[in-house]
Amino acid sequence: MMARICIPDYEYKERVKRCSAILQREGLDVLIVNGNEADYANPRYFSGFWPLFERSGVAISAAGEAALMVGPESAIFGADRNKLDKIYVLLAYREGADPAYPELKPDTFDDVFKGIGVTGKKLRIGVASYLDTSVTIFNAIRDAFPEAEIIDAGKVMVELRSVKSENELACLREGYRIANIATEEVIKAIRPGMTELQMVGVAQKAVYEHGAEYEGLPMYVFSEASTRHAISRSCYREFQKGDIVQLNLSAKIDGYSAAIGYPICLGKLEGERRDIVQFCREAHRWSEKQVKAGVFAADIAKGFYNYYADHGYAKNYVYGPLHGTGMIEVESPWCETSSDYYLKQNMCYQVDTYISSDTFGVRWEKGIVVKENGFELLSPEIPEVCPEILF
Repeated sequence: MMARICIPDYEYKERVKRCSAILQREGLDVLIVNGNEADYANPRYFSGFWPLFERSGVAISAAGEAALMVGPESAIFGADRNKLDKIYVLLAYREGADPAYPELKPDTFDDVFKGIGVTGKKLRIGVASYLDTSVTIFNAIRDAFPEAEIIDAGKVMVELRSVKSENELACLREGYRIANIATEEVIKAIRPGMTELQMVGVAQKAVYEHGAEYEGLPMYVFSEASTRHAISRSCYREFQKGDIVQLNLSAKIDGYSAAIGYPICLGKLEGERRDIVQFCREAHRWSEKQVKAGVFAADIAKGFYNYYADHGYAKNYVYGPLHGTGMIEVESPWCETSSDYYLKQNMCYQVDTYISSDTFGVRWEKGIVVKENGFELLSPEIPEVCPEILF
């Protein structure tokens, strides 16, 4: 049996060490990262733990000590799946039903900090993933350390996670391989009269059969009017002959999410619809040709918008050409007209090209890694033209 593709235990320890060096540079005493079942990335990056129902967090000291924080029902689960040596159970990380757990004697943030060697009251506490830090968790930090300065430290995690290791790249490549199999299986199975959700089932069967731990994102199988949704959920709509169907299928490998997306047509794609779909594919090609280490991200985004405008599609533009990818299929940094950074070798992106019209929209999407003189495909190449499935 082949060894499972995953992040080795030693890499989690290296991540904590690299983080502590950044905390020292930034003058922070401790970093707290938080997550939940939907966006688990920052805590899982250090701990390997993916919560269910409850929240999770990791605290890291500037001296390089780290601990996992879980809710009241995850003490054993967290201990079994955790790569860190220390684990604490905090009421602030409880599930959304807000149980009281009156018999529980929970740990506190003060206990956590003491356990990782952080003492004192007038601390500089960095909190990453503000969007995933609930008011309950934030208030618990503030109540434990009322004299502390609490700082938005999201940039610490962007710095750590943007450039991928060889083990991370291996996880992504495997995810894309499986996502491509799922896409092929859906194309084989799809027929008029079937529903979008039935095709999601076909994709889910494929990703689990071929070794994924989960789908990398809620599977996208949209048709006709629903394809105008830049993000959405599949439904019970039955496919009709002539439908444009958007596929975005994905697989998760040890926390790393890989997605492949492109449109198919259940019949001939003709006229203005074909022109719009093919322009989007050409814009996708334009984007990938701009990618190499040392390029200023905003310049790519500005050129991408101008490409739409110059071809008469400015009103159909929705968002920029690239977004980071890794533990979550969409992660920082994005490539936008306001971006203020340069591409670096081994940064990973989805070349994510979307266009929306009055009646439909399409997306062409695949994964790449930045290299010195261009990029390397992480995913199989997507079609050059929209596949037509004739019945």
